[in-house]
Amino acid sequence: MNVNIQTVHFDADEKLVDYVTKKLQKLPTFHDTILKVDVFLKLDNVVHNIKDKVAEIKVHVPKHEFFVKASSKSFEESFDDALDSIINQIKKRKEKLSD
Repeated sequence: MNVNIQTVHFDADEKLVDYVTKKLQKLPTFHDTILKVDVFLKLDNVVHNIKDKVAEIKVHVPKHEFFVKASSKSFEESFDDALDSIINQIKKRKEKLSD
């Protein structure tokens, strides 16, 4: 599984990158053939003082792609929400294919 983490409008510290990488290690338990995972961490509303932290996750599997976006006041919370959503998508897709 190839993991690609990109940050937009800021530089992520080592702790955040480790957090994301560690959490992504769970994904192969839900799908056997994950080819690539793209994670985008963005600061939204950079022009204003309010900065929402957005996490986008794109998971590539053969013949399908999962995508989810979540935002909150912290990257960890945004990423956790997005990860939960993508896991649900993967589970639903697997159930559909097995029926």
